[in-house]
Order: sequence, then C-alpha cells, then structure tokens
Amino acid sequence: MTATPQAAFSGIPEGLRRPLLEEYNKLAKHYREGRWEPAELNGGKLCEIVYSILKGHADGAFANAPYKPDNMVIACRKLEEATGFPRSVRIQIPRMPLALYEIRNNRNVGHVGADVDPNHMDASVVLAMVKWVMAELVRIFHNTTPEEATQVVESLTERSLPILWRVGGLTRVLAPLSAKDKTLAVLYSVPGPLDVRSLLASVEYSNPSRYRSIILKAAHRAHLLHFDTKADTAQISPLGSRHVEERVALEV
Repeated sequence: MTATPQAAFSGIPEGLRRPLLEEYNKLAKHYREGRWEPAELNGGKLCEIVYSILKGHADGAFANAPYKPDNMVIACRKLEEATGFPRSVRIQIPRMPLALYEIRNNRNVGHVGADVDPNHMDASVVLAMVKWVMAELVRIFHNTTPEEATQVVESLTERSLPILWRVGGLTRVLAPLSAKDKTLAVLYSVPGPLDVRSLLASVEYSNPSRYRSIILKAAHRAHLLHFDTKADTAQISPLGSRHVEERVALEV
C-alpha cells in the first residue's frame, strides 16, 4: 500500500514539512491554471525549503523554519562535503535548486530584463524537476522505492478544476468536453482508482457497456489511464494527468 503524504514525509519536522507541501501545491495549482510566472516563482521558493531540509538532515539538526542561504549556489555545493550521506543528498538533489534558481532569477521571473518571459515550457521544466525532488525526499525519508515515491508525489496535489462540481456525493462535469476528457478530468481530481459506476454517473454516458469497451479501453491503450476490468475501476496515469493539465484545464 502506498504511504500517505504525512507518513512519507514524517522524517521531516512540521516546520519544514508543512511549507514544503504548501509550496508544492501552490506550484501545481498555478501550473494547472496556466499561470507560468507564479508557478516558476513557487519553484524558487521551494528551493529554499529543500535546501533547509537537506542542510538539517546533513547537520543532524533541523531549523525550525525554512531559510534562504546567503548564496544558494555556494551553499548547495557545500553539501557535497556531507560525507556519509548518499549521493542523492550530497549532489543530485542539491543540483536541482541551482537550475530552478537560475530560471527564477534569469528568465524574467524574479527580475526584469531577461530575454525570455515566463512561459509554458519553463514552467513545465520547473514542475518536472520539483516532482523529482519531492519523490527523492520521499524515497530518502521514508525508505521506499522510486515507484512508490512517485505515487506519493502524484497524490500530494490538491487537484481541483473549475469545471468540476461535487454535489450529492457525485462529481459533475460542467463543460462540453468529450467523454474521454470528462473521464480524465474526474479521475484527475481524485487520488487512486475510482469505480466505473461513479464515472458513468459523472460523465453521464448512457451506454455502460459501450463506455467500458470504447472510452475506457481506448484510453487504457493510449496509456492515459489504467482500466482494471476485474475490479471495474479506472485510475489516471501520469500521461493522463499531463493531458488534463496541458490541454483540458486550458481549454475550459
């Protein structure tokens, strides 16, 4: 069973764990809404939190709250001196904040004057790098596999779309989308698998057998979701999540 976010990050004290999760959710929300500049700014702020966690882990004493080192580049490179810790703590994770900080500071995000304005491509890179860092933190502090760590990170985001309306225990889709996109939007908003009966009610598809054979199986073959025919459930895949974030969320 996949660990809960609280359990997965339990090795990080509350003063650092809470801002880490909050900033990650802000970044993901801004990305879904197509707000590239604030998404990239969140990536920069998250760097400071991640550095505070790594520094505390290496020192054996965590700070009460995140803090910004005087020089992020030098501070991250000094973590390489933390002998006795895995390469991920000393080198691999610390090099991600350097790239994230570079985007924040020199791509017209944190400061004006750069030759590239905030954009979808940069924000996508920021989100991908942050997800990797979050998964590595789960793997290190919860002693789990990369696969389980990735699942935990995917479950962290408070996923909401303006086209979804929860009423009477049911999620309604308030937009004229295709059955496939309605299905993916509903699955995107819930952690883990959802039974097909609930999906049928949300998507309001009139033919259950056709829905399973045409919509779900086609989306399964396209790797947008996993359709478990025995359990009669469906779960969105990382590829399906990207489809919702990059196409569905921006079309409505």
